[in-house]
Amino acid sequence: MKKFQAIIKFTMDEDFMTLVPPHRTYINFLINKGIIDSYAVSMESQTCWITINTETKALADGYIVKSPLYKYWNYGIEELFVYDSQHYRLPALQLN
Repeated sequence: MKKFQAIIKFTMDEDFMTLVPPHRTYINFLINKGIIDSYAVSMESQTCWITINTETKALADGYIVKSPLYKYWNYGIEELFVYDSQHYRLPALQLN
């Protein structure tokens, strides 16, 4: 399984916030299925970063276009060569 990073720039209008709850439901579904590893949003820069586990960039794009917020997005998807985080490491050893 490969990892892809979607880098999304978005714009907001009056309807944007009404679509956030169904969008979050969709993102939570993909996280629970292990398709999305991480999801982060900056309101300051109106940017979103989503790390997606799929076999191809086309499959990653297929998940992106199903979001209720898709019409507000300009985005690119890049295949990741290295992806490391605290969640992929063994827990710290604590001696009693």
